[in-house]
Amino acid sequence: QVQLAESGGGWVQPGGSLRLSCAASGSIFSLDGMGWYRQAPGKAREWVAHIANGGLTNYAASVQGRFTISRDNAKNTVYLQMNSLKPDDTAIYYCSWNSWWGQGTQVTVSS
Repeated sequence: QVQLAESGGGWVQPGGSLRLSCAASGSIFSLDGMGWYRQAPGKAREWVAHIANGGLTNYAASVQGRFTISRDNAKNTVYLQMNSLKPDDTAIYYCSWNSWWGQGTQVTVSS
């Protein structure tokens, strides 16, 4: 069993920043392979960012240059720093590892 708990969502004005956290617990021995996804109202869930072996990171084109995924192995936590937020970034954000999913955290970007 693996438990993933997202936090850090909220409301922010366009151009603002938020940092999401995903705390992992249970039978997870490495944060390699952790990903962030999001689902906007009426849309399919989409991949946002991923952190792989050795800390290699990848991003969706829509967030490249604005979002940064990172991890703290000591805290078993993965972060998603989101800068220059746009209304199109409004969604529920989920972290996922090896088919396990968290409950999500809502991010709303509006003026």
